[in-house]
Order: sequence, then C-alpha cells, then structure tokens
Amino acid sequence: MRLHSVWPTSRAGHRVPTEYFILANLREQGAIIGRLAGHPIADTVVDTSGLQYHFVGVAPRDRSGRFDVEALRAGEWIVQPGLVYAVDGQAPPSKPPRRGRGQHRS
Repeated sequence: MRLHSVWPTSRAGHRVPTEYFILANLREQGAIIGRLAGHPIADTVVDTSGLQYHFVGVAPRDRSGRFDVEALRAGEWIVQPGLVYAVDGQAPPSKPPRRGRGQHRS
C-alpha cells in the first residue's frame, strides 16, 4: 500500500504527516544487504501493485526524532524501521522534485 500526499510549498507552519511517506505491505526481493534494528534490509522490495523499489539509505530524523520527510527526494519512500527506498521505473513520485538536485530551471 502506498499513501500519497500533496507536498507543501512552504515549511512555515506545515507539518506533513510522516505516514504519507511510508510504504507498507511489501515483500522482499533480491539479496539481503544488511540489518537495521534487527530487521533485514532487502536490496529490492515490491509493493502489492508490483512496483519495485531499491534501497538507497537510512531515513534521516528531524530535531524532534520524527522522520524528516522533507529530506526525501522525489520518488523516495520510507520503509519501517527507517529505511529509504527509491521507486524503479514509472510511478507517481512521493513529492515534486526539488530544484538544485539535478533539476534545471526553465
């Protein structure tokens, strides 16, 4: 299951629910490349619609200890217990791409 959100254009006064950026109901595919908090880290996971995601890192936290979803790049999602996976292929992005991260201004 993938949850979607409209990404706010300003940080001031906005707290985006972390749950909007968490993938659930996944199955592991491919090699186990490590462990975090006693949970295996799969190289690739697949959601119920068949979309594949590959491991790209550990989710950063903000000062309050919550997942920092604003640090995610377009197409990146959080998988518990705090892993970041990026979608392979064509799928709706987790949020609009940021300028300055490989994006050119028009």
